[in-house]
Amino acid sequence: MLSKKFLPLLRELSDTFHAFGMYSAAHIRGIGLTPPQFDIVATLGNTQGMSPKELGEKTLITKGTLTGVVDRLIEKGLVSRTPSTSDGRCMTIKLTKRGERLFGEVFPAHLAHLQPVFGQLKTSEIDALTLHLRSLRAAFDKARDTLE
Repeated sequence: MLSKKFLPLLRELSDTFHAFGMYSAAHIRGIGLTPPQFDIVATLGNTQGMSPKELGEKTLITKGTLTGVVDRLIEKGLVSRTPSTSDGRCMTIKLTKRGERLFGEVFPAHLAHLQPVFGQLKTSEIDALTLHLRSLRAAFDKARDTLE
């Protein structure tokens, strides 16, 4: 059996994800959205919309939570849910004009909020972290595929 040398990595990955979430969420709440709402607006930005299944796969939101978050964004006038033009049995969720304007304001603002943190890293460090995290994700994807 593999030794538990990966435990410090696991702890660091978890702590880093938590720290990122806390820092990111503080800014997102300041612009009047919850983190799941921002996730949906950011994911739908610059697209023609997505099915709920696609949206769930591209966000950090669980299927059970997605419907409620979309409903609240509909109430705010930021997204719409309409029958798909290609398959009437499916729905398409997309940004409204108001949602597109919001995306155009908040997405660049959020990137600017994150810039001071990521700006502390050298380009080579960002490239290396991206490569290593991509490799770790691929290992998890491969392991998950063996379970199905």
